[in-house]
Amino acid sequence: MRSTGAMTFRILYHHRIRADDGQGVHVRELIEALRRRGHELKECALVPKTEPHLDASVPARGAFWKSLRLPRIAVEAMEILYNRKASSMLAAAAKAMRPHVVYERHALHCRAGLDAARRLGIPLLLEVNSPMTDEVERLGLLRFPRSARATERETLRGADRVLAVTAVLGERLVELGARRESVVVIANGAQPERYGKSASEGAAALRARWGLPSDAVVLGFVGFMRQWHRLEMAVDCLAQPGFANARLVLVGEGPALPSLLQRARALSVQDRVVSTGRVKGELIPAHVCAFDVALVPAINSYASPLKLFDSMAAGVATIAPDQANLREIVEDGVHAALFQADDSLAFAKRLVTLVADRSLRQRIGKAAAARVAERDLTWDGNAERVEAIIRSLVPGGVA
Repeated sequence: MRSTGAMTFRILYHHRIRADDGQGVHVRELIEALRRRGHELKECALVPKTEPHLDASVPARGAFWKSLRLPRIAVEAMEILYNRKASSMLAAAAKAMRPHVVYERHALHCRAGLDAARRLGIPLLLEVNSPMTDEVERLGLLRFPRSARATERETLRGADRVLAVTAVLGERLVELGARRESVVVIANGAQPERYGKSASEGAAALRARWGLPSDAVVLGFVGFMRQWHRLEMAVDCLAQPGFANARLVLVGEGPALPSLLQRARALSVQDRVVSTGRVKGELIPAHVCAFDVALVPAINSYASPLKLFDSMAAGVATIAPDQANLREIVEDGVHAALFQADDSLAFAKRLVTLVADRSLRQRIGKAAAARVAERDLTWDGNAERVEAIIRSLVPGGVA
């Protein structure tokens, strides 16, 4: 999807993400989608997410920052000091490209994008995926709360547009300082074309490689596994009546994985659990297509989970908590099967109906894929939405 005869823009895109997890996926997908629409985009970051690596023998830029491990107080102090480094990077990039807008991914203690936009006299689009200070404080990791709150409030209030991934998050951002009229909701997305014939063929090969019976119902999870994902509920289900032909496939790594595998052994269901380890991004579509039911056992109250959009785009039925942030995207029983959050009995009861009813799984999966198409819940669609916002803020682009 590209602009046809429309103005294009020069976008200075700043982020401070080191990891190659869902955050990195979001950055990379949106940057690439904006470029597909013909916009000139400069990624300004210590660890770029779209930098081409033509020579595998040459270490990728940002390798030092990705591997750096410091005490929490030192990390947060460096995050505050990072604004100086970011300001110099943004100034150099702006001098080279003369951007129409600064687009920044919100981060703790980060105000470099706001400062750059003010200095250049151009708009700031601030993308927010979580109430960052709230999140870090809840984890008990916040060391400079007064500074964090002050910076967050000024950045939220100063941004010309605050792009929240859910309406639930948007309301919280208003409470934290964002101007209500500046908040725009743009959910995460997927790329449906990745779930075509090649992904289906890859899925069949994977099921064979995993040694699954032909009648197996695959319950699958993709992601970095943490305790709060509540995947033990899925392991427990394998030992319950109605799940004899179910298999659990865990795609990825994470601190919760060893305890999940240990739990499976304790319940004598270890032979029905497949752990793939880390999988390359280009192979994820085939893995998702190999699932009969995609699992989202738990998610926070404001997130827009990437895995939900991927399973919907793949036409795979998803089970997820019944929460306001997810109801913004799906309707229970139509586009997903929702259950009362944090209720293992409700989870098992809803999941067993999916395991037992193939036609129900297919109906939900088909409706989910249709919802993605109807609402254009894609990265290209998001790029078009961002473009429309920029057009409303910038009097002229590049013809």
